[in-house]
Amino acid sequence: MTFFGRVHSEIQYLAGAIRTLRRLNPVVKNKDFTWPVALERLAETHGDHPALLSAQQDMTYREFNARANQYARWALANGVQKGDVIALMMPNSPELIAAWSGIVRAGGIAALLNTNLKGASLAHCINIVSPKHVVIAGIYSAQYAQTEHLIGNGDADTAPEFWIFGEANCPFAQEPKMLLPQLDAADNGALSPQERPALTTEDKCLYIYTSGTTGLPKAANLIHYRVQAIMNGFSGATNSTSKDRMYICMPLYHSAAGVIGIGCVLSVGGSVYMTERFSARTFWDDVVDNDCTMFQYIGEMCRYLLNSPPHPKERMHNLRLISGNGLRPDIWERFRDRFQFKRILEWYAATEGNAVFFNFDQKIGAIGRIPKWAERKFVTEVVRYDYDNIAPYRNADGRCEKCDPDETGEVISQILNDPKRPSQRFEGYSNSSENERKILENVFNEGDRWFRTGDLMRRDALGYFYFVDRIGDTFRWKGENVATSEVSENLSVYDGVDEANAYGVVVPGMEGRAGMVALVVEDGFDPQEFYSHVCEHLPDYARPVFLRIQGKIETTGTFKQRKIELVKQGFDLQSVSDPILIMDHKAKAYVSLSQTVYQEIIAGQRRL
Repeated sequence: MTFFGRVHSEIQYLAGAIRTLRRLNPVVKNKDFTWPVALERLAETHGDHPALLSAQQDMTYREFNARANQYARWALANGVQKGDVIALMMPNSPELIAAWSGIVRAGGIAALLNTNLKGASLAHCINIVSPKHVVIAGIYSAQYAQTEHLIGNGDADTAPEFWIFGEANCPFAQEPKMLLPQLDAADNGALSPQERPALTTEDKCLYIYTSGTTGLPKAANLIHYRVQAIMNGFSGATNSTSKDRMYICMPLYHSAAGVIGIGCVLSVGGSVYMTERFSARTFWDDVVDNDCTMFQYIGEMCRYLLNSPPHPKERMHNLRLISGNGLRPDIWERFRDRFQFKRILEWYAATEGNAVFFNFDQKIGAIGRIPKWAERKFVTEVVRYDYDNIAPYRNADGRCEKCDPDETGEVISQILNDPKRPSQRFEGYSNSSENERKILENVFNEGDRWFRTGDLMRRDALGYFYFVDRIGDTFRWKGENVATSEVSENLSVYDGVDEANAYGVVVPGMEGRAGMVALVVEDGFDPQEFYSHVCEHLPDYARPVFLRIQGKIETTGTFKQRKIELVKQGFDLQSVSDPILIMDHKAKAYVSLSQTVYQEIIAGQRRL
């Protein structure tokens, strides 16, 4: 980077940091500045300005606030007291935002359920937060009906009260109550002083669940301070104003869309246009026809758009900024140039985490930067990782060691409750026993506490961070560490591969895990040419031993690739119905894994 390039970069980071911290000031300095208070002020200031928009329903700020009042009164009328939980399973809609805003106004905690879950997974998410009420949109009736017997551990006396929003489409063991008649009959005026619970920014606001890519979801605890800090901090980072309109097509039950995405514009009087789900086919119609000025992405969404056929409106947009995380370096420039985006703001954050940084100067491939002058404000380090013990490395003195520039390690961020460093707090999970797994103690000094992100990264000499992999997604093979993200990226660029999901599988009698990749391929996929591509682009230890050809890669609600079942099934021909190929060096191709070869591997008679 040239001298003038460095100066320009520093100016952008300084301006971004000042904007962000300035908008955080009201939250840091005023413990009464909760989201319900902020919403009332927004309704007073921006009354008839559009707030929440969709194809089915629109709300101005005045209507949004009034609907939240109705939800608050419904909650109070049904015995909700400060700290009680109401679980919501509702689709992306203005109604969902109004619902949780009203519940927290009544002093409750809203738990936002993943609408894709059913059975044991859904029951787990409900049971770990012990809700007083559960509200299910009618379209999810069947999912709840399959789960009902598992809720409250099957004990009707401990099960929450069950409400249906809309029309149920199946029978239930417990007769649900109908929400809309009570809700619509509730007064929508401001709550009286007697109705208002005493709330501060230290009180709990939301439970938002981790995505469950590495196990059952955990309910992350977002207090009012954190919700307000996220909304206002990201509004500063994106430089949002009341003229902005954010396009949201990602699930509102996750914090990326449900707090960051909506909050960065709502907190300043802007508007949100939302759809129930992402669709590459209708994406540009939605963005252009609704005059959106921003949209929030995740990396997988960018790849889907880039792989889609040209759309007549893909360059007719008025987008001034797109922001999100996970835009990988192998598609960054092609994605930017094809759709002519003016500005990309890549950032790194996690629902429950306290490590956050932004790529204000659009450095390709970087997920953010902490300049030297900002290190005291944002206390984040990259520490050496012990792959054998699956934990940060400890030296002879029992302390962790900081990585050198460009050395890969785990990112950790110090846990501090300091108003001067508002991003450093960690509020934990609904189940406090889960907290200890994320906290690292006595890292550099006796008694210090740091949040473990679970992400492997490298930081260069200028302070830019580059994502390498999730811990657990990195495995050892032939004495080397293999990053699944790097394998997937190198294979995804092969012409004929639509999607790649890399992981490691256990091979009996061998150390480490062998590489395996689930692929979605096009007609005419050539295993011999693909073998050549693999050998050309990956070192020996990182080359996948096995391929699994799938029609579709299973993902979470935010399009994160699922690996748990793939890892469990491995290359077992009895468990897997998909075609499995094995790397054959003699044939210089990937060939079908036969039962004979499989048995030789299991018996340790075949070298991999």
